Amino acid sequence: MLVHAVASESAAVPAQSGPSSLPGASPFAKCEELFTRYPLAAAPLSSADQLRSMVLMTRADGEESFFVLTEAGHDLFRIRAFCQQEAIHDIIPDGRVPDVFARAIADGMPLPRDRSVLGWVPDRQVTAILEVHSGHPADAGTPPAVPEIQVMPMSGTTVLDWPPFTASPLSDGRFWDYLDRGDIVDMASLLAACPGQAFRAAPHGHGSARGAACVVVTTNLVAREYWLPAGVYTDHWMLREGIPAPPAGQLLALPGTVDMAGQPA
Repeated sequence: MLVHAVASESAAVPAQSGPSSLPGASPFAKCEELFTRYPLAAAPLSSADQLRSMVLMTRADGEESFFVLTEAGHDLFRIRAFCQQEAIHDIIPDGRVPDVFARAIADGMPLPRDRSVLGWVPDRQVTAILEVHSGHPADAGTPPAVPEIQVMPMSGTTVLDWPPFTASPLSDGRFWDYLDRGDIVDMASLLAACPGQAFRAAPHGHGSARGAACVVVTTNLVAREYWLPAGVYTDHWMLREGIPAPPAGQLLALPGTVDMAGQPA
């Protein structure tokens, strides 16, 4: 997937409710704008072509809805609800789009692509790792997991060091503003350049139902505009409840522990 070493390379400055669009722009033009302005949200459909897709989130009356927007070729986009594989609508220049999809395109907030690994960096130091889970459901017969961003603060930090959206990352609505300001950075390039120094582990019974519960960083990792301290980063709910993070050595010995340098990005 497309990666950027620092936040400024992939940032955009949408309105709080979602991406800004040109006044009067057609749904097709807005689709083009989304893929141009939010490269961190765009995931390639396969390694064999350059077509991409992204997940959009809308929020109304306190409820979140998710949609998948896909580049489908020259002068063609497709959109569907995240939980449906079959009800797909084609978007072409000057074509009509049902209201529910038009609102998603106009007002939806793009989510960072699935498996993005980001850092919260007050004063250039990462104090929390953010891992994105927004993969498209592969089987129409299987209920899809709701997209989420898991926040894993560094063990030993306090709530004051954590992102203000820690408890509910997708409800904040200002993700791209934080990215543009440099409060959030994309760590894909740093991790890829440091094999054997950052690992994902999932202790049984801890963390979210999807993704990592803990990340172990064995040595300080330094990028041009920020640095990632050595330590154990664990799900924020564990820290809130006073559950100590397992020792790094214990986590590294768990089956299924993965070197994050080799993770698809």
